[in-house]
Amino acid sequence: MKALVYEGPGKKSLQERPVPKVDSPTDAVVKVTRTTICGTDLHILKGDVPTCTPGRILGHEGVGVVEDVGVGVTQFRKGDRVLISCISSCGKCEYCRRGMYSHCTTGGWILGNTIDGTQAEYVRIPHADTSLYPIPEGADEEALVMLSDILPTGFECGVLNGKVQPGSTVAIVGAGPIGLATLLTAQFYSPAEIIMIDLDQNRLDVAKRFGATGTVMASGEEAKKQVLALTEGKGVDAAIEAVGIPATFELCQEIVAPGGVIANVGVHGVKADLHLEKLWSHNIAITTRLVDTVTTPMLLKTVRSGKIDPARLITHRFKLDNMIDAYDTFGRAADTRALKVIIEAA
Repeated sequence: MKALVYEGPGKKSLQERPVPKVDSPTDAVVKVTRTTICGTDLHILKGDVPTCTPGRILGHEGVGVVEDVGVGVTQFRKGDRVLISCISSCGKCEYCRRGMYSHCTTGGWILGNTIDGTQAEYVRIPHADTSLYPIPEGADEEALVMLSDILPTGFECGVLNGKVQPGSTVAIVGAGPIGLATLLTAQFYSPAEIIMIDLDQNRLDVAKRFGATGTVMASGEEAKKQVLALTEGKGVDAAIEAVGIPATFELCQEIVAPGGVIANVGVHGVKADLHLEKLWSHNIAITTRLVDTVTTPMLLKTVRSGKIDPARLITHRFKLDNMIDAYDTFGRAADTRALKVIIEAA
């Protein structure tokens, strides 16, 4: 089968690999029909994720058709159309019992990280009964790819951890796919203001169409100045970091209001300063989280009902044969205006 393989920092290639087989009674092998590229994949290629080693097939998102199942799989059978969760969960360990599937002792974020992932024609899914979701009849499979990762990530790590609520003010730093997914799901709670901050005017224009009440095309002190002007000098109740670099995390510290929350969503590969000399008396909370995907069933219903349409995030489509071009397009988003790219694998 064809697969996109990580070969070390800055290196990747499309290779021929053996089709995976059921390795454990709870495994399923899924024929991937559509997958995508995540900002986390770019972090891997930068060398920010040391758990992902050279030779790994990348990718942790997608939809497909069950090709084979282990004898212990009871919820799925060959031919079922399924949504692949970016998080694998056994459903039985201490962390899974607490709803922290991302810390499953035999799962978590392993696809495209510590085991081969979804940017291939086939993928092996451990703990299939609790790591796959049936695709409803008539559902838009391209839209559902967004439910593998970015929609639950934006919602759980940004909106829920940021304690967004009716009438609150929210700033989302980073208007990439994760930031825009956070914007879409933040509107469940009717905040009074949602301010998007980015250096890309195209992405800010998209954010306005998606429901942002204000945009800031600036960084550092100028961004802080504009946010304070938009909030009568108070700052925001929820400052959501959706980039993963020190400058954006520090900006969140500058714009959070007393009593507010800084919710980190981005993947950080280097240290970022925490300015307790300023914040020690501000009654703020800082949250970190890896998506648990506990909200995926709810989000599936929300998408099916038409309350939100994550397909609006899709800007480009490629065949698996053109995966290198897809990475180039996604990695040069400022030039290509790419948000999410869909890869047709079958």
